[in-house]
This record gives sequence, structure tokens and C-alpha cells, in this order.
Amino acid sequence: MREYVYERRWVAATGTVGVVAASVAVGGWMLVAGAVDHTAANRWVLVAGVVLAYEVGYLAYHLDDGTAALALPNLVTLVRGGLYAAAAGFLLVPPAPAVRWAPAVCYGTGIVLDLVDGRLARRRGRTTDLGAKLDLAFDTLGFLVAPLVGVAWGRLPVAYLSLSAARYVYRAGIGWRKRRGQPVSDLPESRVRRPLAALQMGFITVALAPVLPVSVVHPLALVVVAPSLAVFARDYLAVTGRR
Repeated sequence: MREYVYERRWVAATGTVGVVAASVAVGGWMLVAGAVDHTAANRWVLVAGVVLAYEVGYLAYHLDDGTAALALPNLVTLVRGGLYAAAAGFLLVPPAPAVRWAPAVCYGTGIVLDLVDGRLARRRGRTTDLGAKLDLAFDTLGFLVAPLVGVAWGRLPVAYLSLSAARYVYRAGIGWRKRRGQPVSDLPESRVRRPLAALQMGFITVALAPVLPVSVVHPLALVVVAPSLAVFARDYLAVTGRR
């Protein structure tokens, strides 16, 4: 009986999130079609739909009890995922005047919600494994899709994508060592890891916004990304016992 109740909650939660994700895709298509044209809207929904489908699938895979997904902090995190998917949709959309602020607004709002969901979870005593997994997955996703849009729109240099690649290379390296039975230590505490992540999020938002000229953003991006790459290298050396 208990397993049946869990299954019903799982179906209800994933179904609800799936319907909301589909509504976001349809609503986004209508907005882009009205602001630009149908071709741009089709391109937007192609990319955003893939990201939304990934997010719903990730939730479904990691969800054990449907009530956890509908907890307020996790709902905020899911909204953040929807905003990142909306930002990703502009990867194949030309930077027309009507939508030139859209990626920065979507991604920047997601960053604000990143601050909100964690505080809500701690205040309400609703910190969950699901919430932690969603938070990390969406952070990683945001660091991938937003810089890709920035590069596609000419707002960021291609070299900045090294930050996006670093997260996946790091995780792939750890997974490779574990499969080979090689030791992997716990990630050491760091006072600079979170501030640097916040710096990158803020910089990406500023870079996406049509405020600073590209001639300023591109060289600044190379300076900003360097310390984060150094921390990734340091952490990998630490968990593999080489430092």
C-alpha cells in the first residue's frame, strides 16, 4: 500500500511538472513569435524544449517521493530550471532588438532564485537530497547554456566555454577513477569556491546584457574565468591525492 501511494505521488509530481514545462514551451513560443517571427520561435522551442525535457527527466529519475518535489524550495528550484531553459532557447535565435535582453533577464532571475531556494529550505527545515541534486544539476546546466548563448550572440569569447567544459571534465575524471578502482577523496572545504561561482554567475548575466561593449567584455571574460579554472584544477588534484 505504501509503495502504491509513493507511486501515485511520483506520477502526480512528474506529471504536474511535465505539464508546466510544456506550458512554458508553448508560452515561450508565442512570445518569441510575437516579438520576432515564427522561424525564430521554432528555433527557440527546439532548444528550450530539449532542455525542459532533460530537466523533467532528471526530476523523474531522482524523485522517490512526490511530496518532496512539491515542497516550496524545490518548486523555486524548478522555476529556476525553467528560466535557464528559456535562456537556452535563444541559442539559435538571432539577437534581434526585441529579445536582446531576454537571455540576461532569464538567467539573472534564475540566479536570484538560486539564493532564494536555499534560504527557504533552511528556514523551513525542508532540505532534501532531491533539492541538493536539483540545485547542483541546474547550476551546472546554467553554466553550460548561458555561456553558449553568450558565444552564439558574440557577447562572450569561445575561450570562456572552458568554464562550462571544466565542470564536465572534472566529473568525468572522477568517474573514470572510480570505475578503475582508484582512490577518490572527499572534496575539501574552500572559502573561495562559492564566491567564485557567484562571480561567474554575475559576470555571465552582465555579459549577456547589451550594456558593456564586446571590446570590454571579451578581454574581461578571460581575466574573470582564470581563477575558477585554477580552483577546478586544484580541487581535482586534491580529490585524486596529488595535492
